[in-house]
Amino acid sequence: MNNIEVLDVVVIGAGQAGLSSAYHLRRAGLEPGRDFVVLDHSPRPGGAWQFRWPSLTYGKVHGMHALPGMELTGADDSRPSSEVIGEYFATYERTFDLRVRRPVDVSAVREGADGRLLVETSRGVWSARALINATGTWDRPFWPRYPGQETFRGRQLHTANYPGPREFAGRRVVVVGGGTSGVQHLMEIAGVAAETTWVTRRPPVFRDGPFGQDQGRAAVALVDERVRRGLPPQSVVSVTGLPVTEAVARARAEGVLERLPMFDRITPNGVAWADGRTVDADVILWATGFRAVTDHLAPLKLRERGGGIRVEGTRATRDERIHLVGYGPSASTIGANRAGRAAVRGIMRLLERPRTERVAAQAVPV
Repeated sequence: MNNIEVLDVVVIGAGQAGLSSAYHLRRAGLEPGRDFVVLDHSPRPGGAWQFRWPSLTYGKVHGMHALPGMELTGADDSRPSSEVIGEYFATYERTFDLRVRRPVDVSAVREGADGRLLVETSRGVWSARALINATGTWDRPFWPRYPGQETFRGRQLHTANYPGPREFAGRRVVVVGGGTSGVQHLMEIAGVAAETTWVTRRPPVFRDGPFGQDQGRAAVALVDERVRRGLPPQSVVSVTGLPVTEAVARARAEGVLERLPMFDRITPNGVAWADGRTVDADVILWATGFRAVTDHLAPLKLRERGGGIRVEGTRATRDERIHLVGYGPSASTIGANRAGRAAVRGIMRLLERPRTERVAAQAVPV
């Protein structure tokens, strides 16, 4: 195994899920660099938060939960969330000496010798007995396809490269998507744009009142049921509804959040419906979400016919060496913390078993 670094666990991704997992690996007695490594393709600490638009201040963040072992205190709500959370993650990495390797791009995870996994990257190959995949979704924005899309003369962009409201001053903007990002974009852009139009596939569900533990558990259960069936996960937010904050209530009263059903085609000058209605636009902003980043796991053949990776807790049912943290029901920040702890417990049980028993278990088809 020349030129291959050999250890017990590779963690892919250093966002909330990856850092939580690394923290629990350390608490379990594993040493970074010797027993495990965290690989991150981003240029600096902060996970996907470092790429958020500047106008998303920390005070607007939806449901940020502290990492295990260290609270985020004294943050200025008026500062960009990318700065606040980026600094917090950087401090966290230093405090717990997690020694994240970056930038490292993981291209593939393959079967190796003696029941090991080979993790192929831009910075070499690692051989591991187990893997925690904590790659999130930010690097895989979902762009729907509609007839005429290539003919549009204006600008099309996605939440992933949303620059903030200033660039939309005086423009006619169509925002597509019924999630939290779409609502935030609309409320920002409406103050500077010449005109905004909100389009969603389904009528948005606004949630008034508190969101308690019972509702949270029910929402997570819906997402969990999908991944147990091997279907692509939906976000937890997609089943909780849109919270009615003071800003949302004001925007609804002002007519900013009046939605139209999804258009049928895109024209050179805007969008059109089958009933003959049209809306002219200079910009189409796709706030249509993201998909899980798992293509590097393709050589392991984990994907089910339904299109997703079937998971029990965090463990891939087709391969007990693989744990997915921040996937499906653990995609929220608090869910990622809990999933990181659960994944490490499962991995430690695996590492403690005799090698012959692990290899035999791996050979049993699902």
